[in-house]
Amino acid sequence: MNFDLTNDQKMLQEEVRKYAQTELAPLAPEIDKSGEFPWASIKKMAQLGLLGVIVPEQYGGSGFDFVSLAIAIEEISRACASTGVIVAVNNSLTTYPIVQFGSEEQKKKYLPSLCNGQKIGAFGLTEPNAGSDVAGMESTAKLDGGHYILNGTKRFITNGGEAGTFVVFAYTNRELKHKGISAFIVERDTPGFSLGNHEDLMGIRATANCELIFEDVKVPKENILGNEGDGFKICMNTLDVSRIDIGAQAVGIAQASLDEAVKYSKERKAFGQPVCNFQMIQSMIADMATQIQAARLLVHYAGYCKDKGMQRFSKESAMSKYYASDIAVDVARKAVQIHGGYGYSKDYTVERLYRDAKILELYEGTSEVQKIVIARELTR
Repeated sequence: MNFDLTNDQKMLQEEVRKYAQTELAPLAPEIDKSGEFPWASIKKMAQLGLLGVIVPEQYGGSGFDFVSLAIAIEEISRACASTGVIVAVNNSLTTYPIVQFGSEEQKKKYLPSLCNGQKIGAFGLTEPNAGSDVAGMESTAKLDGGHYILNGTKRFITNGGEAGTFVVFAYTNRELKHKGISAFIVERDTPGFSLGNHEDLMGIRATANCELIFEDVKVPKENILGNEGDGFKICMNTLDVSRIDIGAQAVGIAQASLDEAVKYSKERKAFGQPVCNFQMIQSMIADMATQIQAARLLVHYAGYCKDKGMQRFSKESAMSKYYASDIAVDVARKAVQIHGGYGYSKDYTVERLYRDAKILELYEGTSEVQKIVIARELTR
């Protein structure tokens, strides 16, 4: 296997890294504190082609592959985890299912505005009483003439407070259980749709995470993705792709944590010398670097599997998300430890990185769910 990036991927990595470190990193502490959605940054990234990385050029996208998307998400998240997941959700959870399952009319109508920054996308799956158990959702959509009448509440929706286009899941036939779930494209200004509570999160605080409330929302029949009953298939396939992005986000946060730890260990002196000279610190740094490289390779391999057209890459995707999330939390913790008491202070970046890292073990399927996916794939 060739581990070298293509020339296009190298150029993308360099361009995104330069932009992220120059413009996103300085803003990260500010938006973490204020919770303000970074629209100015989103508009700029649209100009760089980062909102539709895997969308074909004919629909306004960049036409790159999934390894390229992982590279971009890693570099953005290395500078700002909030911005990283905003961009990941727009790419993998919104544009991807429309590209993969949408009609030609849906692609032409919705993809250009999601790629050019006119709108941002969101994915309406999780509910107050249904997280890991997708089939436990309570939202319903009943066909009435030329419309589906959508009712329900979604919670913990990244981009929810600012999104203009939503991919939403609901039961069209509860008796069929998961085979009765369907997916819909819902526009923000549809009557009956409103926003609920804004989530006051521990990390990734600038992601406009909030509740979505649907009260007799009339969704045009032509806005169903695929056919009735395809929702669960669409959801699972989309999450397989999205977990590659979250793995990449984890690698970015972990890399930033290592960067900060190495820098601090060279500057901080104790007992008359930089603490990087101490073997316990060296041991932690060596572990961190090795963990990050292993996670990055798992993420790139999962992207490679998708790019090669593998019919099933659930195991590879779950492995990359599970391991990268696990090491991101561990690496961020070690970075705080290397900083000592200063690492517990908001004056130092590692405090924010540690908070940002924890969500990785929870969204897009908890670490426990990833283990279930991996084990089931191995015992088929």
